[in-house]
Amino acid sequence: MKTNTLDFDAQALREKILDLAMRGKLVPQDPDDEPASVLLEKIKAEKEELLKEKKIKKSKPLPEITDDEKPFEIPDSWEWVRLGEILKPEVYQKPDRNFTYIDIASVNNVTNKVTNPTKVNIKQDKIASRARQVLDDNDILFSVVRPYLKNIAMVPNTLEYKIGSTGFYVLKPYELIERKYIFYLVLSKYVVQGMTMKMKGDNSPSIRKGDLQNFIIPLPPLSEQSRIAAKIAQLFALLRKVESSIQQYTNLKDLLKFKLLDLAMRGKLVDQDPNDEPANVLLDKIKAEKDQLVKEKKIKKTKSLPEIADDEKPFNIPDSWEWVRLGEIGIWSAGATPSRQHPEYYGGNIPWLKTGDLNDGIVNSTSEKITQLGFENSSVKLNRPGNVLIAMYGATIGKLGIVGDQELVTNQACCGCSLFDGTYNWYLFYYLLSSRKKLIEMGSGGAQPNISKNKIEKFTFPLPPLEEQSRIVSKLEQLFTLIG
Repeated sequence: MKTNTLDFDAQALREKILDLAMRGKLVPQDPDDEPASVLLEKIKAEKEELLKEKKIKKSKPLPEITDDEKPFEIPDSWEWVRLGEILKPEVYQKPDRNFTYIDIASVNNVTNKVTNPTKVNIKQDKIASRARQVLDDNDILFSVVRPYLKNIAMVPNTLEYKIGSTGFYVLKPYELIERKYIFYLVLSKYVVQGMTMKMKGDNSPSIRKGDLQNFIIPLPPLSEQSRIAAKIAQLFALLRKVESSIQQYTNLKDLLKFKLLDLAMRGKLVDQDPNDEPANVLLDKIKAEKDQLVKEKKIKKTKSLPEIADDEKPFNIPDSWEWVRLGEIGIWSAGATPSRQHPEYYGGNIPWLKTGDLNDGIVNSTSEKITQLGFENSSVKLNRPGNVLIAMYGATIGKLGIVGDQELVTNQACCGCSLFDGTYNWYLFYYLLSSRKKLIEMGSGGAQPNISKNKIEKFTFPLPPLEEQSRIVSKLEQLFTLIG
């Protein structure tokens, strides 16, 4: 997923860096490095010493690696090994004193750091049944549940007694292995995808710890492991700086666009033209149009909206403008959802918009369509091309759209406006965009924020002459294009 409008895909770059590292292409090889084959002999000796001292138990030998298991070429000084060959056994223990508990929820899978461990008092707190793994500084935690979520982190260096969840495979590399290299290795797409392919189960798809133990990994000489880990850390730090700078740039662009919208709605973006027909004349024409539609029974007569009090006017506007309520400039109507108990209502050719389909722009497609039966047997309302749409509640509250070339209907969370002659739909769109925060705040107070059709219709709106509305929209679009 791209992080911003500069087409800078930081995550793809991180994955590429890790991929190059695992293939021996990130840092140059040094002929003076002790080869990985010698390193493996030393690890074997360390393991035998630990067995002799009864610090670890003897484990079943892992199978030999065949040539057809090796997925890519590695440098001559490297070796393919099974991950379990370079790891000490996990240590299980029921906590016997106060401890810091690290479970899967403690890991931030974006930064891959432990961010919110839990302090546990064994006399006062309930101890989780999974809190059984003794953790040492710089152990590597790999969640065996849904490995594609990358709940992977290194145990922080602290003086605390730390216990981890049994939902982790706790990787404890031997002393002759650079732990940060192993950390970056298991973060790589090579390992994560390899483990994801081995998941089993429906509710909580997981891997067995043996899947990781048997997984073959590329092992460089120890010195090169350190150089690789240092280079990755350096490059990742640079990526974070670039991301931060781009985020600041994006925030600045958003701020600039908001300021332009604010100036536009106050009549300060383009000059007023004394030859423009003033908005009060425009309002008389809108009223005449509305009366004619009522007379022709094309719309129903509605209750008059209250006069706008001075304290409802949030800012001053030019003399040729008028403050009106949104209900005065168009017909607003919410949609509906045809009964899901009737499958024949769905799968037709009438676009049915849910608020998730709104894109703050022109809407040319919807994720679902309904049939003529669904249209006739529900209270959905037809929105014609050019109608302005707004989400009234839910996660997308305040989101906007303008109906594209094809008529559509909406669900009940969306309100559409069919404007009378005299108001430019894109001017209304930009006003609603500039007022999004205020509209959302106006809808708060209940269990779920809801700006409702009634609240929208009563919302105040600065109406310029029609010609000026067009000039404002043209200037905004010109400036927005320059900003990018």
